[in-house]
Amino acid sequence: MMLKHRTYADVKGGDSSGMVDQVNAQQARVAERLAGVRACVAVMSGKGGVGKSLTTAAIASACAARGLAIGLLDADLVGPSAARMSGVNPTGLTVDESGVDPATSPAGVRVMSMDLLLDDDAPLAWREPESESFVWRGAQERSALREFLADVRWGELDLLLIDLPPGTQRLIDLAELLPRLDGLVVITIPSAASETAVSRSMSLAAEKGIRVLGVLENMSGYACADCGKVRPLFPGAAGQRLADRHDTALLGRIPFDPDAAGHADMGALDQMMDHTVAGAAIDQIVDRLLEAIA
Repeated sequence: MMLKHRTYADVKGGDSSGMVDQVNAQQARVAERLAGVRACVAVMSGKGGVGKSLTTAAIASACAARGLAIGLLDADLVGPSAARMSGVNPTGLTVDESGVDPATSPAGVRVMSMDLLLDDDAPLAWREPESESFVWRGAQERSALREFLADVRWGELDLLLIDLPPGTQRLIDLAELLPRLDGLVVITIPSAASETAVSRSMSLAAEKGIRVLGVLENMSGYACADCGKVRPLFPGAAGQRLADRHDTALLGRIPFDPDAAGHADMGALDQMMDHTVAGAAIDQIVDRLLEAIA
């Protein structure tokens, strides 16, 4: 049975709440805020635990090191981590009546993340009726994402990277909120379980007409600090299989590197990029990604 619900455009008569005007005005502000952004690229995985946020933050830092103007929007509202890994000062936001200036990382990346708005150890909490919280939560998360896009003064950027949470709903929201989405980078780990979940996300992107710039395989082996070699970690070859199945590029493979995770946890992505095997792999991936975006 197909259920159809009405949108604001279907409502007849006057809109006493002014909701339509508010939404239209906010969408116009989104377009205005992003007018100086040359490319908007989302990063998603379809499942959690694949190292997506660390990889996205590292890609942003590596792009900035090449002299590009980079923005990083952390769209994972419940589990935000981009600001910490980027080494951003928790009090780095500047807010006034006309909008918000994003925080700036030591690498020069302009960062907006929910963890810059939450107190230490405080969970994200929405104001909704407790008995119907599941009904309102999705709408409020979408509204928060729209505000991040509409209120933040991104300025002139070569690239805005958007780190999406696990799952597919936020990609749908983002595609509807943005004036344009120039591409999608998909991250997987080698396992068959990850391959299945990520393939579904890629199929959804194709249905929505979103261009997949390529697949990135994370945790592709274990970087042995003692022997200097990359040894097997997970069975499978999901990255190449997904690229072949969905007719896109395999941007590269990143080994699991404990040293890289340690640098990211301290907000020292520059050290990660300069002194780890994972950083070297990401640096090569960035070259391929920038070629795909151009």
